[in-house]
Amino acid sequence: MIEPPLPAPPGVPPPREAAVDARLPVSARTGRFLVLLGVFICAACGLVYELELVALGSYLIGDSVTQASVVLSVMVFAMGIGSLAAKRLRCRAAAGFGMVEALLALVGGCSAMALYAGFVWGGEARALLVTFSLAIGILIGAEVPLLMTLIQRIRRQDAGGAVADLFAADYVGALVGGLAFPFLLLPLFGQLTGALLTGAVNAVAGGALVLWLFRRDLTRRGRRLLLLVNVTVLALLAAAAVLVDDFERAARRAVYGADVRVAVQTDVQEVVLTGPPAGPLNLFLDGRLRVSGRDEHRYHEALVQPAMAGRHGRVLVLGGGDGLALREVLRHPGVRRVDVVELDAAVVELARRDPALAALNRKAFDDPRVRVVHADAFQWLRGASRRAYDVVISDLPDPGITASTKLYSQEFFGLTERVLAPGGRFAVHAGSASTRPRAFWTVDAGMRAAGLATVPYSAGGRLAGFAAGPDRGAAAPVPREWGFVLAGRSRPGLGLDPSCRYRSLSEGVLWAGARAVERTRVDVGPST
Repeated sequence: MIEPPLPAPPGVPPPREAAVDARLPVSARTGRFLVLLGVFICAACGLVYELELVALGSYLIGDSVTQASVVLSVMVFAMGIGSLAAKRLRCRAAAGFGMVEALLALVGGCSAMALYAGFVWGGEARALLVTFSLAIGILIGAEVPLLMTLIQRIRRQDAGGAVADLFAADYVGALVGGLAFPFLLLPLFGQLTGALLTGAVNAVAGGALVLWLFRRDLTRRGRRLLLLVNVTVLALLAAAAVLVDDFERAARRAVYGADVRVAVQTDVQEVVLTGPPAGPLNLFLDGRLRVSGRDEHRYHEALVQPAMAGRHGRVLVLGGGDGLALREVLRHPGVRRVDVVELDAAVVELARRDPALAALNRKAFDDPRVRVVHADAFQWLRGASRRAYDVVISDLPDPGITASTKLYSQEFFGLTERVLAPGGRFAVHAGSASTRPRAFWTVDAGMRAAGLATVPYSAGGRLAGFAAGPDRGAAAPVPREWGFVLAGRSRPGLGLDPSCRYRSLSEGVLWAGARAVERTRVDVGPST
């Protein structure tokens, strides 16, 4: 920090601000504005790097809460280290700030590609996530003392006023960066290209501020060196941007195999469809296997058919944008209307237009009885009509995934119970009872707490090698069965509709159980 000005003589009030001759090419007012603009841009870029690490860490490793906690805590700690380290650079604040921004642009801009490459080809992402969080945090922390010195050189003012101006610009920049990441960078450029573009903006802003506004603070050799460093950083980022498509294709082949047919980043998730033209397809959502064409019929029959054994004129499907649960619903005579509530419109469009996926779901979305609503299932249920549906099918992401937690909460099940018509039935995929029993029985307990009588059951026949655990960074056991819970206001019967032509569900092991209450670790009282 710059030492405060000398106190005024007795009886003379000290001036609030005193201009300092910084040999700037512009007026002090304009120079101060440009420094604050630089603070704004650098803060926006810094927050984008932070959010990028959180998003990519959650995608590659899983458990978004843990990854966000790791990134945020490590970065805040590292910012303190960076602030202390920058004290040695204050005597050459302009040159130090220029080098810090160039290095931050390179490290932050390339962090997403490096993290993705480490996961795909090195099999490790956690160590890289911590390393980049630490490095970026140190560089961001070094910005503040250097910028404080620079802004005081333009117009010396009391320390409190300088801090207020600096942090006001910093916080507003963080707001813009935080909003730009999900609403601009991700939809338009994707994670990798978005990070590279942010790095380029960071390098240009930092380099321009020092090389133009504070160029007289640098020696001729220093200006040339800083210019060379910034040009090199921009060239590296530009080269990475040119190669990013080839990099993504190679990475996808390494992760998903050579038969990647569709790979798109929607507003909600990454959607990848793989499989040879004449062979079974696989659908991955955010890197997790959602549909395997080799055994999906067992899963969807087990999910849908027990719930359809009764009145089923009006059916609600929550999720199920691939159309496969819908296919099973439409097999049953007597279905008059099916409402499908799916958040991601791109998945539904893929299920309509992709020839292989449309053939697998038998063009279910073209049926005139089907109405699709693109909305969050939780929010949609809050405004849905009461007692409207004979059957509700919950074909939502695995309950072991952190982002799906609210879709397996007692409140969610209570909202679903409201839309069930008298005698209605509600079927939920609850994960594997053998490999993740706590999650399975917690789902059952939550449904009972919402006032539903439950019948937990499982269906075997799952093929080995086609499971994706909620934590992609750990070796998850491959379950050999799917677990489900069938529920209603009164205890529903478990069985197949005798008129159903598809009997492969009976090949699995169907059981209901008294052990459900015994193994449930959530105290919700006796079952209804």
